[in-house]
Amino acid sequence: MTSSSVPSASSSSVSRRAVVGAALSGAVVAATAGPARAASAVSGVSGAPARVKAAAPALPPLDAAALRAAITDLAHPELTAAQLRVTGSAGRWYGTAGVADRASGRPVRASDTFRIGSITKVFVATVVLQLVAEGRLELDATIQGLLPGLLPAEFPAITVTQLLNHTSGLPDEQGGLDLSTPEAIARHRHDRWTPHQIVAMLPPGPMKFTPGTGQEYRGINYVLLALLVERLTGRRYAEAIGSRILRPLDLRHTSLPGADPRIHGPHVHGYMRMTDGSLLDITEYDQTLAWGEGEMISTTGDLDRFVTALFSGDLVPPRVLENMFTLPPDSVRMLDGSPARYGAGLQTVTLNGITLWGKTGERYGYASAMFATRDQQRRAAFAFNAVRRDSTQIQATLRIAEALTKG
Repeated sequence: MTSSSVPSASSSSVSRRAVVGAALSGAVVAATAGPARAASAVSGVSGAPARVKAAAPALPPLDAAALRAAITDLAHPELTAAQLRVTGSAGRWYGTAGVADRASGRPVRASDTFRIGSITKVFVATVVLQLVAEGRLELDATIQGLLPGLLPAEFPAITVTQLLNHTSGLPDEQGGLDLSTPEAIARHRHDRWTPHQIVAMLPPGPMKFTPGTGQEYRGINYVLLALLVERLTGRRYAEAIGSRILRPLDLRHTSLPGADPRIHGPHVHGYMRMTDGSLLDITEYDQTLAWGEGEMISTTGDLDRFVTALFSGDLVPPRVLENMFTLPPDSVRMLDGSPARYGAGLQTVTLNGITLWGKTGERYGYASAMFATRDQQRRAAFAFNAVRRDSTQIQATLRIAEALTKG
């Protein structure tokens, strides 16, 4: 393990994407936090000024020993590697544990890339909000009006905002893959999908709830948004992210693989525990089923640079950016009755009195997160490689989150 510190200055079908993603991304809130409140109710299309926010209290200093302990526990759950980067005005720290490659025993390096899963959604949401700021899109426009004929005619009107904040109420996809065992997952690792094939798995109904009245985390919302980006820009959504975010920020280690199942250059390998107890290197995996919502590759350093620029208003003007930090009305609840926790691209959690905004992500063999306080006193990007993609992953996330926020 290496570290450095600086003092303070289960579905078996394709709908498993939604079920597992929702469980992992929301588990911190469900397990540790009460209702989070949006900082503002500003709309990106209304032009209303942001409310004046009170100065945030100083955060506790970083506890290097707690941070180190959080990532070096590779047994709860079983991990092959972990890394954590903490930055911001309240202190900096970086550490790694485990190995990037079990075959060679090579330790994790800061420049190693990994799959970031649903953190991809924040990049897509950023481009969508840029188009809003440019006057090329309105948040209350319907996806049916913007992409006519794409969704079943029986669906009620669904707005761009409702896709961004997961209040669309779309029904579960049907007719997907059997991913109920590690062996089945391995058999399908080279399957190739198109976004239209993914959308075509939506049945004509019934809706989970009337759009705008509930919240359910769903990857399909962002497949639709990525298709919208392509329609409005006339470019592939990967090219739009590259020209609008990756190149301007010089995110050299961040990429969208498309149909390429490999991770090129130095990277952390992902592994999966098989039924017979063996470990399968699952790094090579076609990500087209995660098109538009979970396919990207990055590093903790690039994620830190991205969230810094985003929260600073360098990518989206503050008036429009406020939509990322705006939760639905209090009457809107998750399906389990808990408070809504997703804004337009970001999720929120309050732990030990500290409210963070960001996103988690996961793919087979990979889990990651990118969070920050709004004032950027504390930013964190971390990744770990769990050998089982199930609810046990939350143990590592909670352990790291606790170390980041405890006094």
